[in-house]
Amino acid sequence: MEKIYTKNAPDAIGPYSQAVVVNGLVFASGQIAINPASGNVEATTIEAQTEQVCTNLKNVLEASGSSLEKAVKTVCFLKDMNDFAAFNAVYGKYFTEKPARSCVAVKQLPKDVLVEVEVIAEV
Repeated sequence: MEKIYTKNAPDAIGPYSQAVVVNGLVFASGQIAINPASGNVEATTIEAQTEQVCTNLKNVLEASGSSLEKAVKTVCFLKDMNDFAAFNAVYGKYFTEKPARSCVAVKQLPKDVLVEVEVIAEV
């Protein structure tokens, strides 16, 4: 198992890796809208937070030798399912190959963000 780290995505805020590579697959931990340059959540809208999340995931996947185009499965967590359409509009710009996906509403996310996304991709 290879642990992945890039300074172009936020540091883990707990005892976990940004991603791990095993048997030709990369498992990217859930990313939230932390700007890696500042270490803070700066975006306040679902659209802006989704942009930051997707950028963070892109950077983690690239550090592992993969890409968003190689994503096979995503799991998406929304604080409010009323944000589903706005989330999809941004998500669709990044995940153009349309991987399998689950999307659920949750009561609360770390740092009280609006969205979190995790990815499994081919290396």
